[in-house]
Amino acid sequence: MTGAQVSSRRASWAVLIVGAVAFVALAWWLIPWHPYPGGVLVLPDERDVFAPRELERMLAFSSTARWVSRAGLVVSLVVAGVLGFTSLGRRLVARLRGPWLLRVVLAVAGVTLVGWVLTLPFSVVSHHLRLRYGLSRQSWGSWVGDSLLNQAVGIVITSIALVALFGCIRLGRRWWPVVAGGLVALLVVVGSFVYPVLIEPLFNDFEPLPRGELRSEVMAIADREGVDLDDVLVVDASRRTTSLNAYVTGFGSTRRVVLYDNLVDSQRDAAAHGAVISVVAHELAHAKHDDVLVGTVTGAAGAVAAVGMLGLLLSYRRQDEYATPEAIPMLLAVFALASVLAMPVENGLSRQVETRADVDALRATGDLESFVRLQHDLDVRSLSDPSPQAWSQWWFGSHPTSLQRIAIAHRILD
Repeated sequence: MTGAQVSSRRASWAVLIVGAVAFVALAWWLIPWHPYPGGVLVLPDERDVFAPRELERMLAFSSTARWVSRAGLVVSLVVAGVLGFTSLGRRLVARLRGPWLLRVVLAVAGVTLVGWVLTLPFSVVSHHLRLRYGLSRQSWGSWVGDSLLNQAVGIVITSIALVALFGCIRLGRRWWPVVAGGLVALLVVVGSFVYPVLIEPLFNDFEPLPRGELRSEVMAIADREGVDLDDVLVVDASRRTTSLNAYVTGFGSTRRVVLYDNLVDSQRDAAAHGAVISVVAHELAHAKHDDVLVGTVTGAAGAVAAVGMLGLLLSYRRQDEYATPEAIPMLLAVFALASVLAMPVENGLSRQVETRADVDALRATGDLESFVRLQHDLDVRSLSDPSPQAWSQWWFGSHPTSLQRIAIAHRILD
């Protein structure tokens, strides 16, 4: 082992330890580990929440969609592994000609598009299911356009990240993990900051929530919760989906509270209006606690730890083996595998944050009936499984289940 490899390995260990300690410390400090009082939740029977025909339809869709999604995930990992962990990907990239920077972009595009094409049948089946069950309004042409645009955005972002990584390796040599760790953390923060103003407008149109009762109530709740809110936006989600939703994105000057136009238009009566207010109160709770910023800084710390681990893996290879476009299939395979393995941690933290937002929303509105109705309507609209298997919820569930949320609501307001 050369002196440069020894130094690189030591630097990688330092970066891994610093990133891991920072991630644990930030998670311990910023994540609400006990968002509601009391002990173990007693969940309601799903048959008391949903009608038999609703349950039948929800389970028919969710079980099929789940298997299609998981099969697509497995195939994508197999494709990434074959290209990255055999000589196939390296040999294919070696055939590319042109300047180094162009070869990086072409290699990223090639690997990405091969994966997209080979998993396209699963995506087609998924979209067909959503059309069949009335969850999507998007035409096939529009769906293909969105999918291609999404791939293009991913290729650009991944290419920028890899060029930055290769630059650190080539210039830093012995200490590249330290430089790369700091740069990746910066890219995570900058990416989260600019995403609402650079990426989201590529896919949707936004306009301010019109003046009226809903806007006044939103501003009143924001004022009571101490949320500095300049505006609320409405996104044209109805051209793609029938789901009801809202979200908060960005932080600082780019923070946005966004409502689906489906949600705004769903206010048929006072009960439906109460459900909309529950959604809004939930999103304002995210804004109150700066949850996007919390996710960004913990994600940045996790990215630093990931760079340290990557540095350890690469320290067993010569620099001319991994600081080249030919190494891109291998790096993308590592990233794909790591992202799947990290899901339980990411989603576990997300569920805690989402639970706190529910609790704050319940306390802000004091409206148990509307909250319960909302959980019912959200699941019926999206045809979600109200009682997924425990391991599946632990690995893939970013939110508590509807039955858990209803039990929490009763715990808070009964």
